[in-house]
Amino acid sequence: MGKRKRYISRRQFLEGTGAVIAAATAGPALNLKLPAANPPATDDVAPGAPSTAIRLVVNGTEHRLEVEDRWTLAELLRDHLGLTGTKIGCDRGECGACTVLLDGNPVYSCSNLAVWTDGREVQTVEGLAHGEQLDPLQQAFVEHDGPQCGFCTSGQLMSAKGLLTHNPHPTAHEVQAAMAGNICRCSNYNRYVEAVLAAAATKDVTASKGNLGHSTASTKLGPEVSATKRRRNSRVSDTVAGGAR
Repeated sequence: MGKRKRYISRRQFLEGTGAVIAAATAGPALNLKLPAANPPATDDVAPGAPSTAIRLVVNGTEHRLEVEDRWTLAELLRDHLGLTGTKIGCDRGECGACTVLLDGNPVYSCSNLAVWTDGREVQTVEGLAHGEQLDPLQQAFVEHDGPQCGFCTSGQLMSAKGLLTHNPHPTAHEVQAAMAGNICRCSNYNRYVEAVLAAAATKDVTASKGNLGHSTASTKLGPEVSATKRRRNSRVSDTVAGGAR
């Protein structure tokens, strides 16, 4: 009498193959020790594909790498430098989710080729914060409930950053005009405008408080409101810092 075949469920089969694939892909990565700032993009270039050696600065770090002539800036940032805070929405230069700063000016990274950035400087949403300290603009987005679904937030932040860099004290109309190229499918435009105006006023408010000193009569949030706001801010801060989605 032959051995009875062991029955394997579909779940067991998928779990087993998933573990094997994970181990196979993780093995080579464990032996590969490379600086995070300069991944070897030459390994990513397809054999025979036209390519160009470029040098660019991204968030203050210089990169010298070989890129395919067909790569967009968004592709370079996300797929080859690991900066996934830059989102790809429409991929045809209409929604603004992929907005980054190129030499201080907002551009759609899905519509700019990587080779065009040779010798230039790029800033993404990951470059806004200073360690664990959010940029005042990011903090204002949190406090004014800017992010909703969060997908367009990084692009909104970069357009706003570009505006405040050239115009530190814009009017509401100027904010609206500067961010007209960024679509928010949650229709949270008013909150984004409020957040940018609040960020622009941050320095003035700080200076004013410094002159007046600490007042014991200042208005404070109640413990329940403060706790709720802290919980909300902890959820939103990952989005405004450019967390992967």
